[in-house]
Amino acid sequence: MNKLLFRYGIRKNLLLTKINKPLKGQRFLDILAPKKPNVTKNHRKNHLQLIEDFLQTSSEQNCKHPTDKKPSFSCSVESNEQNCKHPFDKTSSFSCSMEGDSISLLFKFHKEGSKIGVSLVSNTVSLCSSKRDFSVGIQVHGMVIVNGFLSNVYVGSSLITFYSNFEGIVDAYQVFDEMPVRNVVSWSTMVYAFALENDLDMCLKLYKGMMGLALRPNEFTFTILLSACMGSGCFGHGRSIHCHIIVMGYESYVHVANAVLSMYCKCGEVKDAFDVFESMKSKDLVSWNSMICGYGQQGHGIQAIELFEEMKKRKVRPDSITFLGVLSSCRHSGFVKEGMSYFYSMVDYGVKPELDHYSCIVDLLGRARLLEEAREFIKKMPIQPNGVIWGSLLMSCRLQGNFWLGIEAAENRLALEPWSASTHLQLVNLYAGLGYWDQAARVQKLMKDNGLKRDPGYSWIEISNQVFRFTAEDISVGHIKSIACLVDMLVDHMKSFGVEEIDYSE
Repeated sequence: MNKLLFRYGIRKNLLLTKINKPLKGQRFLDILAPKKPNVTKNHRKNHLQLIEDFLQTSSEQNCKHPTDKKPSFSCSVESNEQNCKHPFDKTSSFSCSMEGDSISLLFKFHKEGSKIGVSLVSNTVSLCSSKRDFSVGIQVHGMVIVNGFLSNVYVGSSLITFYSNFEGIVDAYQVFDEMPVRNVVSWSTMVYAFALENDLDMCLKLYKGMMGLALRPNEFTFTILLSACMGSGCFGHGRSIHCHIIVMGYESYVHVANAVLSMYCKCGEVKDAFDVFESMKSKDLVSWNSMICGYGQQGHGIQAIELFEEMKKRKVRPDSITFLGVLSSCRHSGFVKEGMSYFYSMVDYGVKPELDHYSCIVDLLGRARLLEEAREFIKKMPIQPNGVIWGSLLMSCRLQGNFWLGIEAAENRLALEPWSASTHLQLVNLYAGLGYWDQAARVQKLMKDNGLKRDPGYSWIEISNQVFRFTAEDISVGHIKSIACLVDMLVDHMKSFGVEEIDYSE
């Protein structure tokens, strides 16, 4: 046991040489789920110490539940490994026959010296992950070591998920690396952990290692890989994964086909996405939503509306995501009348408009130069507008030169998001455009006093299955001289055709 902890503490540092922090970009899953809060360094740095402290106290039989309560449960727990499941195990039923809190039950059994089943341990780790209770999860990890559950593949997989949900990719990989037995569930869980970090290279390395061991991936493995490809914008790898899916016969699985469809849409290949959509023998609501949102993201408003109308003809009931995709398509295509009509028809389907739907309408009106209408729409909202809504109006005002309304929108957004550096800069430009230099200087001083700096934007391009990122004002990128020369040649070529150079620095 001590040897295992010693090895864990030493090898944890060595692992950093082969796991690099990936570049963060916008991910498709961010639209569907909120981002995870960060864990502070002080919370994480005592990880090993917490386990050692728990092992020391447990040897003295002084283990207590963190809340120091004395729960009383009458419950039998199956210790058979077959009853222990993991979300990436396709045979998992997600049902639990245990009554009460599994965390309290586990600590109660441990204190009494009762036999603990692996299903209880695995469920407890999963509960700590879902409740985001890091300190209790660490104690459960120590209890896993005490009771010799590290060799159980489902307990190990649950620990991998637990650490990955706290952005502890090094710890998650350490657990995976020390597992004596691994199956498709543990491999898929580790791929999922790196997918959360947007590290496509490690996801693919794990997939190749899995295939090298003659382990057959399941449908969850492929959906995770496709999500990683979407997050990295790497279309070449995504298409290769699609080929593997066809070869292994998973293209008929609805959720796999939906992942393929979303990957093509995210990478801008809407034609390929529609081919996948058309070839699906059975479609669910996610299939329709993915295709409609894909059309909207790529600016194909007419196709999105036509698909939405076809969806209604087939008696598929739309939900809030469906309307969000339709409204987004309308705003990108400038369909004001259609967008307003679809917005007010949401109540006919029992869908209550949310902030994202209101934001789409404000942006739709702003793009159509209906700024006063957008302002009145915000005032009549039955719910409090957020910073995104005021930001949409601010952007439209700035592009169309409506300085006073833009200042109003900026002030309202800063009241909700005082840390927004970009809004401060936009407000400075608005004041400067009106000649209010004192006000512009006041906002700049406020930014400096609060230590606000704007994060530089970046773009990326994929060449030969490799993604290159370009950050604004970053000259450290390789081949920067060749790129600059090529840009100058393109500018001279444009000037030869009478195209004037535009200064975007204002």
